Amino acid sequence: MKTLLRNYLKTFDGLSREIWWLSLITLINRSGAMVIPFLSIYLNKSLHFSLQDVAWIMTSYGLGSFAGAWIGGKLSDIIGYYKVILLSLLLTGINFLWVMHVESFWMMCISFFVLIAVADMGRPAFFVALSAYSKPENKTRSLTLIRLAINLGFSVGPAIGGFLVALSGYQTLFYVDGITCLLAGVLMMQVLNPKKTKELDKEVVVQNPVKPLKDTPYVLFLIALALFGIIFVQYFSTVPLYYKDAYKLDEDAIGLILALNGALIVVFEMPLIAWMEKKALTNVQSTIVGLLMTGASFLLLLWETWVGVVVIGMVIATFGEMISFPFSNKFALDRSKLGRQGAYMGVYSMSFSVAHIFGHNSGMQITAYYGFQTTWLFLIGLTLIAWLLLYIVKRMLAKETL
Repeated sequence: MKTLLRNYLKTFDGLSREIWWLSLITLINRSGAMVIPFLSIYLNKSLHFSLQDVAWIMTSYGLGSFAGAWIGGKLSDIIGYYKVILLSLLLTGINFLWVMHVESFWMMCISFFVLIAVADMGRPAFFVALSAYSKPENKTRSLTLIRLAINLGFSVGPAIGGFLVALSGYQTLFYVDGITCLLAGVLMMQVLNPKKTKELDKEVVVQNPVKPLKDTPYVLFLIALALFGIIFVQYFSTVPLYYKDAYKLDEDAIGLILALNGALIVVFEMPLIAWMEKKALTNVQSTIVGLLMTGASFLLLLWETWVGVVVIGMVIATFGEMISFPFSNKFALDRSKLGRQGAYMGVYSMSFSVAHIFGHNSGMQITAYYGFQTTWLFLIGLTLIAWLLLYIVKRMLAKETL
């Protein structure tokens, strides 16, 4: 047992002090993100919006994410990642405390657009900060540590969130989310002030930088990633409703199943990534492996007879996520050296915003009209399309190295 623990801790060796602080800020922020996993249930069961209305509210959420990622990428290149992250944290905290009072459909659409726009404005900036605070050889593990913080927070958040809903209702979640964002911003001002930190890998401004949308392999990679995102976001919108409708699970049980995702990542992701880095797989090949695993998890949901399949499906999807996301992040960071990092990472973040725009809506609309089974088959089809695109990217990158 001591040897296992020693080997686990060894995978964290060499990461910078700044990366650890960035991870702690992320942990505080994500621990409070309790509303998001319960958002579709809150809108449908508590505010009594129809599934179609919930789908459009989630689409406005996705549009806000798209706008925020674009603005954040631009601002990161203009005013720097530190100011963008700080502004995002503080404004997100204020917006969570506001949106809890909104109940009408159109105001809900507008409020969630603004909320996620300011929240996701920080995403490209986080990637640029992570790149700046890491040595080149440590970037995949640094990415994994940040994801570990996100998922540790996400494993705590839904579990506590489910109990808070049962005890005092959904309003408490908005208070907790808002306050934790503000606390994360205050901590950042104390520990990551530019006067107190050092950059280990400064961005190199290249001559005649390539614009990300002119980089064909990168664009195809992002389209595949957007399809992957559409598949994956179902675990935070359509799938929780499936748990409730098909298996009659309450919020406490749903929160624990969602928390399993984060708990598995905390325990297994860093050793898994350290092990995979020693293999002969490229970043794109690793992304393909994770994509296929996540897509395969929906095959299990077609079997509606035993509640245990929802847990097994979550485990398979989680391992797919653990493999694909760090290596897709690393591919984007490596590719960003061809141009301006903020712009490249902004477009990378926008691919997930596209997933929010179309993923929640398509999943709910298909479910409303044709049922859950058709939705799962649709997602399996998207998995095959995304795999084909990544295979084409792999072939194009092989030609670049000749």
